[in-house]
Amino acid sequence: MSTRVKHLLVVGGGMVAHRLVEALRARDGAAAWRITVLAEEPRRPYDRVALTSYFSARDPEELALGEPRMWDDPLVELHTDRAVERIDPVARQAVDRLGHVWDYDELVLATGSSAAVPPIPGHELPGVFVYRTVDDVAALRGWVEDKRRANAEHATGGFTRPVRGAVIGGGLLGLEAAGALRALGAQANVVQFGTHLMDAQIDLGGGEALRRLIGALDISVRTSTATAAMKPSRRTGHVGRLEFDGGTRLDVDVVVLATGVRPRDELARAAGLAIGERGGAVVDDACRTSAPHVWAVGEVACIDGRCLGLVAPGYAMAEVVADRLLGGAATFPGADTATKLKLQGVDVASFGDAFASTPGSMELVHADPAAGVYSKLVLSDDARTLLGGVFVGDVSPYASLRPMVGSELPGDPGSFLLPASVAGARAADLELPDDATVCSCNNVSAGTIRAAVTEHECTDVAGVKACTRAGTSCGSCLPLVKKLTTTQLERAGVAVSNALCEHFELSRAQLFDAVRVAELHTFSEIVARFGRTAEDAVDTRTAGTLPSRGCDICKPVVASILASLGNGHILSGEQATLQDTNDHVLANLQKDGTYSVVPRIPGGEVTPDGLVAIGEVARDFGLYTKITGGQRIDMFGARIEQLPQIWARLVEHGFESGHAYGKALRTVKSCVGSTWCRYGVQDSVGLAVELELRYRGLRSPHKLKLGVSGCARECAEARGKDVGVIATDKGWNVYVGGNGGFTPKHARLLAEDLDTATLVRTIDRFLMYYVRTADRLQRTAAWIDEVDGGLDGVRAVVLDDSLGIAADLDAAMVAHVEAYEDEWRAVLADPEKLRRFGSFVNAPTTPDPDLAYVAERGQPRPATATERQSVVIAPARLEVRG
Repeated sequence: MSTRVKHLLVVGGGMVAHRLVEALRARDGAAAWRITVLAEEPRRPYDRVALTSYFSARDPEELALGEPRMWDDPLVELHTDRAVERIDPVARQAVDRLGHVWDYDELVLATGSSAAVPPIPGHELPGVFVYRTVDDVAALRGWVEDKRRANAEHATGGFTRPVRGAVIGGGLLGLEAAGALRALGAQANVVQFGTHLMDAQIDLGGGEALRRLIGALDISVRTSTATAAMKPSRRTGHVGRLEFDGGTRLDVDVVVLATGVRPRDELARAAGLAIGERGGAVVDDACRTSAPHVWAVGEVACIDGRCLGLVAPGYAMAEVVADRLLGGAATFPGADTATKLKLQGVDVASFGDAFASTPGSMELVHADPAAGVYSKLVLSDDARTLLGGVFVGDVSPYASLRPMVGSELPGDPGSFLLPASVAGARAADLELPDDATVCSCNNVSAGTIRAAVTEHECTDVAGVKACTRAGTSCGSCLPLVKKLTTTQLERAGVAVSNALCEHFELSRAQLFDAVRVAELHTFSEIVARFGRTAEDAVDTRTAGTLPSRGCDICKPVVASILASLGNGHILSGEQATLQDTNDHVLANLQKDGTYSVVPRIPGGEVTPDGLVAIGEVARDFGLYTKITGGQRIDMFGARIEQLPQIWARLVEHGFESGHAYGKALRTVKSCVGSTWCRYGVQDSVGLAVELELRYRGLRSPHKLKLGVSGCARECAEARGKDVGVIATDKGWNVYVGGNGGFTPKHARLLAEDLDTATLVRTIDRFLMYYVRTADRLQRTAAWIDEVDGGLDGVRAVVLDDSLGIAADLDAAMVAHVEAYEDEWRAVLADPEKLRRFGSFVNAPTTPDPDLAYVAERGQPRPATATERQSVVIAPARLEVRG
């Protein structure tokens, strides 16, 4: 007899609702439940914590949580734009906005919270926004852009008035909103009623340090200021100024309200559920409300007398409910209220009892106003047990210290408040107890991470993440997860090796430096000097000795290193034998055995004559043509013996290799910028051309793509590139570490408002630092996550010369630029290199008449040999000998 599948109705489609569904479906016995999620917003659950990134990426799908296939599960239904209007706990029914009645066995309220709107006169004026959802952010961005256009149209004397913005509220969300206004090119003023910024998370000393750092970002701050009214502009009727208690005022074009949140408990109130003193559906430690079969999780739940406005406690509640629905006895473990702000390089973190409210507690403080650093530890009365802490400016000890709350610190606690070079190292040496929470978002302990290695045979961070979920949400715990994983592997007797392959014990970065310092120029020299010999190396796959010829791992790596160090043409001498399939013939091999031809078109800028030349080549050789996302034209279907003939034509018309086949710079994409676009504020095309001509031919661990946008509208999609440049009224903002592939990443801000010379120098150093230190086939996004110090470490090296190598990096880029030559032009001038372009030894110079080629989508058939006679280059240059 089959068991009836019960129905779980989840009201709300936010982050916590997503976690509940995910947690329930991942557990044994989940097949006993079918799940329906009714989301109020017209999209699937997304990462609200990363909402600010939507200013740089208009597609909300880029913020979507988890795997889309979860919603294809036959036992899971997601209905978007389906707000629930009432619930009936007695009848066990809910009614959505369309009037549809949903029966349920169990219901979970996950309606979250809404932005609190203070009763300030004028808050309903056009131009006043809250900052809570994707739609809120989209509306705010559109408003600022419209104001910028209007100001430009009314510019006088060549001066365009900037958009004036104000944020009411100086908490986490308010500071993020202020940073977003600055990113949109608007002025930003933060108005805080309290005595200091982030007064709910950090103390007065930390607040003052934060104020100085925020001021350095050109964001004005007013504290201890109450807004009395918002007044309209006489000209537009939109919000035009703020009036404060005391008679002062501030002219504005846009206002963002970030004064807190309120639980969305309307359904609970109407259904007669018990409500907390400050709102929210009252729940017990199992997250059950006062009504049978109704649960509440996340910000709508009032637990222990309060509603918790952080995602980590909401996730913990979701796990509790999932366990209870399957017959478990889990209870809410308590709230981890640790918070961390990352705003354009301004770091703030607090955890535990940050305000020293524990009886008998003591505070240990280190402040360095000149360096913009404030650090505080809260300790028990014997100065041994860690209770909490605050870090502003330098948060390097945060990841290791936060899990230690409630534990004794080894040695002198003051050592953890020393500058980063000392404090960070000391914190990293802490031995975390197994019950210490490492990932608060997913409630993963140090013991769980260690068990992933010892019991579940995970051998790397990726495996630990998949096994435990640690680091899969905000990602701030990943450095600690990596350290725990590596340490446990070493303790388990697993050799944690960074060796390149069986032939080299060095990592790619170590081998790069070794080759550079030793000034070696051939693979034979390198393997003899730094590799294992045939006598002392054993191939673990065959249990035999290794030849000294290398393998398919180290040979391309050495080829890349030699090319990066300016070792001549990649097909010269011994280097030719190291190349991969594509580099071997300077073209991309396609699925049908033919090759693609991709000429460089710097910045997407091409002359009419250039377009005609490309079209004629494609027509004469019968090639399939396509305009790519990188703003250039690909031609497909060339046979290997045709490549020199094709390139002879292209080189004659001024084109050069686009390096579509190499781990090198591919393209620098651009919009039309100030040259043509009425919104452009800088010459994006000119800069894109300059950058592409500067970095063309630069070999690297993986392919590189750049983008330049002429304004904040981001038409060149620069934040999806390894290096993205976005124009501002003051210069250029540069973002790094974006890429596509299987794990798309948005680039992150490295520096802002740079002049062109400083921008180019910054990109020079970033690329050279990456080329020298990244692992093989490692994209810039992954490299930034793993390089010492992460993005902050890269910023310190590139901008502040923290390692003292800036001059060396600069010189290396100058050497690259000066040594550049077009690879195909060099091939055409060298009969020895031309010898390799034959389909087989003694290949005929005319095609096999029995071969048939099928035209694609109406494109022309391949030209016959007779038709091509006029375009074939001198036979002597194509001679192939046996």
